[in-house]
Amino acid sequence: MKSMTMTSWTASGYTNDNDLQQMLDLLLRLRPADWISDYPSPDDLYEMMGLEDMPANTRLWFSKDGQPIAFAVVDAYSNLLCEFDPTAPDALQDELVAWGEERLRQMPPDDYHLPSLDAVCREEDSHRVAFLEQHGFVRQDLRTLSFSRPLDEPIPEPVLPYGFRIRPFAGEREVEAWVGLHRAAFGTEHMTAEERLLMMRAPSYNPDMDLVVEGPDGSLAAYCMCMIYPEENTRTGRKVGYTDPVATHPASQGRGLARALLFTGMRLLRQRGLDAAVLGTSSENSAMQAAAQAAGYQLQYAKVWFSKSLEPADREQA
Repeated sequence: MKSMTMTSWTASGYTNDNDLQQMLDLLLRLRPADWISDYPSPDDLYEMMGLEDMPANTRLWFSKDGQPIAFAVVDAYSNLLCEFDPTAPDALQDELVAWGEERLRQMPPDDYHLPSLDAVCREEDSHRVAFLEQHGFVRQDLRTLSFSRPLDEPIPEPVLPYGFRIRPFAGEREVEAWVGLHRAAFGTEHMTAEERLLMMRAPSYNPDMDLVVEGPDGSLAAYCMCMIYPEENTRTGRKVGYTDPVATHPASQGRGLARALLFTGMRLLRQRGLDAAVLGTSSENSAMQAAAQAAGYQLQYAKVWFSKSLEPADREQA
């Protein structure tokens, strides 16, 4: 693709499923095959674009001949998610970041969760790191860690405390209980029933691998949503599946529930012919890191977080 001139692109908001397909096509074209599952993955975009507020928080850029060359999304957590053609001029990249900042400023006060615009990328992605630093993003201590565990090694039997059992998630009738568990486990109000339902409608969702731990009183004590992304495996030539996210209610932590879920998830993935299980967690989540390592997972790579604070005066005017 030849270098573009200052006026050789157009931009528009998100309007319909055709825009989603163009975003997916661009992501698949630009990302290295091994990075397809990085946030936002194709399934993540599918879920996000189903949320009521997300189309307004999305923008696409097109070349003169109508081909998608960039997109940006400001998600519910104030993260700037974007992909852009590496030949895109600096002016387009400047416009993309400026749009993200302005979009965050325009969000209603109740939804304005953070005073900064954040972004994440692989530690070794020097091009994206340079892009973020050139646009005023500052590297944070927080990292997202990715672990992997081969499935040809012995997988122990899951062991649970008396009265607890692992079973598939019960679907729509259990959504509110699952959301309550998630919020309690992570100390957040972000997850909603709408978001959980969209997860269940994603192309790669498999209800048989959506696991929960039920406590003696019938309440949900922990969960693990296992996933397989056929398109990723086709592009990479690997056979991997995911055993995350994983969460345990604070009242049930320290009882081995996460480890039992991981062993159950690994067995399900192995039954489906996969070679490795992968999970991700925050560098601040020492309990999940310990559970992963106890289950035989090893650290594979890290993603680094960046943050760009908005001027206080700008926030007051929003």
